[in-house]
Amino acid sequence: MPVSDIDTPPPEPANEVREVSRPLIGILFKIASAFAFSCMGAAVKIVGSVPGPQNGFPVGQVVFCRSFFALIPVFVWMAMVGKLPTAFATTNRAGHIKRGLVGSMGMFCGFAGLTTLPLPDATAISFAAPLFSVVLAALLLGEVVRLYRWTAVLIGFCGVIVMLWPHLSADAISISGSDAKARGAFFSLAGAVCAAFAMIEVRRLTSTESTAAIVTYFSLMTTTFGMISVLGGAIDPKWAWALPDGKQALFLVLTGIMGGFGQIFLTESYRRAPASVVAPFDYTGMIFALLWGYFLFADIPDRLVLIGAAIVCSAGIYVILRERQLGIDRAKQGEASAQRAL
Repeated sequence: MPVSDIDTPPPEPANEVREVSRPLIGILFKIASAFAFSCMGAAVKIVGSVPGPQNGFPVGQVVFCRSFFALIPVFVWMAMVGKLPTAFATTNRAGHIKRGLVGSMGMFCGFAGLTTLPLPDATAISFAAPLFSVVLAALLLGEVVRLYRWTAVLIGFCGVIVMLWPHLSADAISISGSDAKARGAFFSLAGAVCAAFAMIEVRRLTSTESTAAIVTYFSLMTTTFGMISVLGGAIDPKWAWALPDGKQALFLVLTGIMGGFGQIFLTESYRRAPASVVAPFDYTGMIFALLWGYFLFADIPDRLVLIGAAIVCSAGIYVILRERQLGIDRAKQGEASAQRAL
């Protein structure tokens, strides 16, 4: 949504060992993570459409299954790579709580959008998250954002408006007879904003916390929030948890398993190649979303959605490449300063 941006940290912290000598392997892991997260998104939609005793599950129940069952492959992977002892080690519980709150809100909003909108549309809107993160980095972290990146962000936001238009226009609402898609579009956009906040919080956490701890604490918090949401059933039956049949249970578990594998593949991609190399391949998720949407749900995106998605993806890739170039320039300046000091 990329929901991956909500619950999975970017590159390993500076105090952890990284293997950056095999960029091709890192790229393949990144594509595999995009595929896994697209499978997760498809499973979330299927849960609401397969025949059974319950047509559509409350978002809190889906969030719970996504987070709880993701811990299975994640803990197995941590044990295999020797990171399990660091899973609960932390010196910044307040940071984990902040990240957990905003990330959980993003997951709730993102899944609400997924269950309402076509899979390609919800995925495309979620790609606005990196654009919001540029704005938040300037406001909250004091990062210097120059004209080129501001221009790319502005163009990207224009693409967001283009994507939202088919769902928010008066004609679209009158034809459907409902504002459900409009709500879904707003939920997806809110999820992207929360994902951007989560990126900022993760960037703060990576200065002191391990990837294992960041993933573990977030998964535990979202599992808890999903479980607590059952209390909402006393107010509104739509929030009450429902007993799934066998087929629905399978897909509920699949949301967590595929989400867990997505986290593992994404972490491995950043461990084996620089972030600036693998990050653009996150947009392959749009291709997978289009394929799943067409073959599983017969979804054909509106032309404006495709045009807006292309604008947003192009702007996002430009921001990534621009930041990579700035990083190279800063490294060269640092080397030059060191040589002058000698």
